[in-house]
Amino acid sequence: MKHQDIIFTNSVGEELERILAEFGDKVYVICDDNTKTCVLPLIASASPRVASARVISTPPGDENKNIRSLSMIWEGLQNGGADRHSVIINIGGGVITDMGGFAAATFKRGVRFINLPTTLLSAVDAAVGGKTGINFNGFKNEVGVFKEADAVVISTRFFDTLPLDEVKSGYAEMIKHGLLEGNSALDRLLDYKLNELDVTRLLSLLEESVNVKRRVVEQDPFEKGIRKALNLGHTVGHALESLALERKNPIPHGYAVAWGCVVELVLSHMILEFPSAILHRVAAFVRDNYGAPAIECRDYPKLLEYMRHDKKNSGGRINFTLLSAPGKIEIDRYPADEEILTAMDIFRDLMGI
Repeated sequence: MKHQDIIFTNSVGEELERILAEFGDKVYVICDDNTKTCVLPLIASASPRVASARVISTPPGDENKNIRSLSMIWEGLQNGGADRHSVIINIGGGVITDMGGFAAATFKRGVRFINLPTTLLSAVDAAVGGKTGINFNGFKNEVGVFKEADAVVISTRFFDTLPLDEVKSGYAEMIKHGLLEGNSALDRLLDYKLNELDVTRLLSLLEESVNVKRRVVEQDPFEKGIRKALNLGHTVGHALESLALERKNPIPHGYAVAWGCVVELVLSHMILEFPSAILHRVAAFVRDNYGAPAIECRDYPKLLEYMRHDKKNSGGRINFTLLSAPGKIEIDRYPADEEILTAMDIFRDLMGI
């Protein structure tokens, strides 16, 4: 797999013109209805090729990251005359970059595509690294393929208009990357004041965070080994998301990851002696910025069931990425169910549930 071309710029339209000049003129934009209204006109005003592109929009929200929306995108490409020489631009959050990337990877057995994330979460997570897919039958990202975008254009231009919850959701993935990188990176992230948004400083933290993910993906593009480290917080986080979807009360992905990171740091402390002081500092940051999930002891069996559907599992055992310290990664750890349940109890105490 080739390395992704990741470009950090606030001259988004001009950068897209430069890239599209190399790709040709058959351009298709995939976005959701909100992005079509709020963001697309800003980009189109500086990019004639985007302004003249065929636009395919879907309803917003993770609940619409499904086979129906994917089929609608395929139909839009087919009806619009897209072929293997076309290029798709996915403009939006993680739902669009995941689903649009999957559509591009499968339509005509593969069409070139560019990701333009408009949220912090998609910039640091979904838009980079080549994972695409949709939710299916109540399970997160159950169907998908590995396919890197030909380019990712990352800008903070759209972030200062995001609701604070959206910024916090993306920041959780940055905290995860800080835990994987080491103490100094984690310290910089935990010292940042999320309630006093400094977009300029955030861009430097974002670039550092994206580069953590990029280095891991370059070592292991198909998640056979060390890339599993990027799933820190996600085994529990995806289970919390799935439970919330079942209850028709979705939670932001990043909030679930933040809570999942705390649970998995508790497991790391129990099994690998991850430092208690750092665990408590991260837990306090998460509690103060993300609150706590609405879960009780009676939800544990359902959460374990969701964890057993995780794609990293083998032999019926639940696979975790754990840490012995920030930057010291242990992949393919298989705690017993009893240890997971104990960690959930401790997590609820730490969150004040």
